[in-house]
Amino acid sequence: QVQVVESGGGLVQPGGSLRLSCAASGSIFSINAMGWYRQAPGEQRELVAVIASGGSTNYADSVKGRFTISRDNAKNTVYLQMNSLKPEDTAVYYCNVNVMNFLRRRQESWGQGTQVTVSS
Repeated sequence: QVQVVESGGGLVQPGGSLRLSCAASGSIFSINAMGWYRQAPGEQRELVAVIASGGSTNYADSVKGRFTISRDNAKNTVYLQMNSLKPEDTAVYYCNVNVMNFLRRRQESWGQGTQVTVSS
């Protein structure tokens, strides 16, 4: 089994910053892509940012220039630095990890989600 645990959410004023962290553990041989998704009330879950094992990144247009995704392969951890936050960034943020486990099988795992609220 693979466990994915997020942290770092909270309440922040518009224009503020937050940093989310996500650590994967368990039956992990290697980790491929790691990413962040978000889901606002009444909306579908959407991709925020993804980072490949080699470090290439992709962002949703709505967060380009404000959010930065990074990873620490030694710690099996992915981060999301969020700057210039807007009320429309309010959502539950989910971490997604694609791994190859010790049985050499690909496995996708999700975290439990962390709430980010941007409000004055």
